[in-house]
Amino acid sequence: MSKYGPEFWNGESGAHRRVMMKAAGYGDLDIRTKPHIGVPNSFQEGSPGTAHLRQIAEAVKQGIWAAGGIPVEFGIPATCGNIPNGVEEMKYEQVLRDIVCMSVEAVSKVHQFDGICMIASCDNIIAGCYQAAARLDIPAMVVTGGCMSAGNYCGQQVVEADVDVARFSGKSNEELMELEECVCPTCGACPSMGTANTMQLMGEIFNLVLPGTSCIPAVDSLKIRKAREAGMHMVEMVKQNMRPSQLITRETLLNAIIFDMAIAGSTNALLHILAMGYELGIDISMEDFEKYAKEIRCIVGVIPSGPYTINDLYHAGGALAVMKMLESKLFLDVPTMTGTTWGELLKHVHAKSSDLLRSLDNPLYDLPGLQILRGNLAPNGAIIRPTGVPEEMRVFRGKAKCFDNDTKAYNAIVAGEIVPGDVIVMRYEGCKGAPGMKELMLSNDALVARGLHKSVGLVTDARFSGFSHGALVGHVSPEAYDGGVIALIENGDEIEMDIAGGTVNLLVSDEILAERRKSWVRPPLKQQKGVLNIYAQNCRPAEEGGAMQPWALDADYGYHHE
Repeated sequence: MSKYGPEFWNGESGAHRRVMMKAAGYGDLDIRTKPHIGVPNSFQEGSPGTAHLRQIAEAVKQGIWAAGGIPVEFGIPATCGNIPNGVEEMKYEQVLRDIVCMSVEAVSKVHQFDGICMIASCDNIIAGCYQAAARLDIPAMVVTGGCMSAGNYCGQQVVEADVDVARFSGKSNEELMELEECVCPTCGACPSMGTANTMQLMGEIFNLVLPGTSCIPAVDSLKIRKAREAGMHMVEMVKQNMRPSQLITRETLLNAIIFDMAIAGSTNALLHILAMGYELGIDISMEDFEKYAKEIRCIVGVIPSGPYTINDLYHAGGALAVMKMLESKLFLDVPTMTGTTWGELLKHVHAKSSDLLRSLDNPLYDLPGLQILRGNLAPNGAIIRPTGVPEEMRVFRGKAKCFDNDTKAYNAIVAGEIVPGDVIVMRYEGCKGAPGMKELMLSNDALVARGLHKSVGLVTDARFSGFSHGALVGHVSPEAYDGGVIALIENGDEIEMDIAGGTVNLLVSDEILAERRKSWVRPPLKQQKGVLNIYAQNCRPAEEGGAMQPWALDADYGYHHE
């Protein structure tokens, strides 16, 4: 049973609590008799992914009231990853996942909410909400903000990622201004298969987002109607004490991995799935991704794996249609948040094969959406999105040119110092080295703008935007700060990557590497105080999700409502 009721809000012991709620405008009967539902809202005026969330929050609260609950809205931190694109502060974005999670955790614990209905759209914000749900293990769900419409520039469909490339391709300021005016015409998450939309879609598979609602366009009135319905369903989940630990099993997370492979989701999804597992004490590892990379091929052609947008995917049936195509591979006996199993839910779903969404026996690519790479350069694993790699780069050998941050690599590209046959090595940008596992945008966007993505590779312990494409190997582990082999690479060393074979190797003998290691000195942390320092001292490595989770996998937080 849920915790709400006479024990906490009634009687003499509840007087000091009730008076605060009354002072805030809530009625006595509501306070004492209705479940208290937290409504964490990531509204923020400075981003299209969050600027419209006030209206969605109001609809959620209407639904909670209508179903007999009492909503309590509060704000949670929200940022837009494109704002710090090109500056060092981009390293805060990964850390924000933990900040969001901790913010929701702290407020929910202090205010003793019986459930939480979170509102989020973008990148690490929505991932932090999922993580908070897992950590608190009280009835929880997320209402997504949906995605924006694609823009139109000179008769051509454009998305935000086109601006990232255009600014490095020699376009004039006047041309860029023209593109800016039309590339993002509405609120919502950028309409590519970036981290935002990957994680919105994934919410349905996690059983944290109402089925069929994750990618409703932000401007569609159905988004408001379904938000109200979500608020009503939230109250029912509280009454049934339907908790994440019941809805998110190991099989649920394996379904999420299968789904991620099929949609060619952002490489950041790996971090978030692993962190979710750790919160719930579920042993999910890189090996699980490797297993399904051998079985599942990309069947969704959303940018950058195809020409379509998330809005197109929504009209083709969204996450449920993708799951229908994957039905033969899924664990169908796992529960959904509607009280059915996935097998029962998918009986009522129909999906039609097209150039946007294919069946498993007729995939868009003979490649998985994500691929784990191993070798002497990444014995603990690295990751790449194969569908974004030009065919001529899927087996590649090149000479290393080493940099310790994104800006230096970008300057080298602009100066013409990076030539075909090079492999950019970007190190000391991992979880501890950055700190914060910086999302690289400058260098890889510059490679695309200059056509070098078809002849130059990039290997890093950092991570990438979900918009990125090219022979980009990220999450190299152990990272440079921990003494990984990536820290020992010298200019001119040969690096070989084989995407289909799942390998990335430094072609330098063990003996030479042993000699280099003798002279290697761990650098001091780049941040000596503040949240980045705290993160570096408490985060797990990339292959375990990179979150601030210093406790054991099987730790009992004592938060569970029995």
